[in-house]
Amino acid sequence: MGRYLADELLLPDLVLVSPARRTAETWELVAPMLPERPAVHVEPRIYEAAARRLLEVVTEQDAGVKTLLMIGHNPGFEELAALLTGHGDRYASVRMARKYPTCGLAVLDFPVEDWRDVAARGGRLDRFVTPESLGEGPDE
Repeated sequence: MGRYLADELLLPDLVLVSPARRTAETWELVAPMLPERPAVHVEPRIYEAAARRLLEVVTEQDAGVKTLLMIGHNPGFEELAALLTGHGDRYASVRMARKYPTCGLAVLDFPVEDWRDVAARGGRLDRFVTPESLGEGPDE
């Protein structure tokens, strides 16, 4: 997934990582593949959080952050992606609804200048990528 982020120029300004060991390990695998290391913050509130709690974390981010990457847990992240998606790639939406596996990546765009303005159904699902869709083995 790190290679995909770099190849597609999906480069975060800030990464929020759950304090769980597995999410930290995931980030440590992704980080070396990015051309520059972004700011990273271990965010305890995203550990096994529900979608509404995750949305609160999103809306608290500084307006200077243009691209945010969050690494956390399902079912909260799957629910958050569904909550925020208002329109976008319908095939990606179907794939995301079918299964949101470990290391799944939902890329959402918001027509806002400030994270405080991110709201339910306000995002456009640009793409949904999984390890399997990248030829990296079966989705777990």
